[in-house]
Amino acid sequence: MKFNIRGENIEVTGAIREYVEKKISKLERYFDTPPTSEVHVNLSVYNDEQRIEVTVPMTNLLLRGEVQHLDLYAAVDLVVDKLERQIRKHKTKINRKFRQNSAPKQVVAEQIEHERRAVAVQEESDEIEIVRTKRFNLKPMDSEEAILQMEMLGHEFFVYTNDQSGDTNVVYRRRDGKYGLIEPNV
Repeated sequence: MKFNIRGENIEVTGAIREYVEKKISKLERYFDTPPTSEVHVNLSVYNDEQRIEVTVPMTNLLLRGEVQHLDLYAAVDLVVDKLERQIRKHKTKINRKFRQNSAPKQVVAEQIEHERRAVAVQEESDEIEIVRTKRFNLKPMDSEEAILQMEMLGHEFFVYTNDQSGDTNVVYRRRDGKYGLIEPNV
């Protein structure tokens, strides 16, 4: 694994870099071939609270974990645990689909990192300013798989192409903890 470790309000010392690389490298045991992409690690400190964000982009999956803790080393351990849970959940889902269909096929589509919708309302005027635009390819999947991907990314919504109808759909987490589905009227 290649690492891109950045610090915000913190100096990334050799000891910190070594600890992060050692812990995250343990994830390689879950893969037949280690990921060839670069692992992005962002360390930051705000008000004595340490935060670590880890993103591991792969062909069929995007692993992402974010943890805040008073101790940086504890935060690293917690984010690795979170990534391991995501990998186990993903592998369980693939194995279940493989058993159901009894034929190998691409089960999980390439994931896109979503940010929350960034719209700033200026107080001086009624003008709405869009501060960021993202473009991505939608992959066909069912709503259950889209919810799983949304949960793995830790987002409130997920946009995908319905594998049955070919329409663009959105799944989202409701305030009551359940899920909603938005489909176009055709």
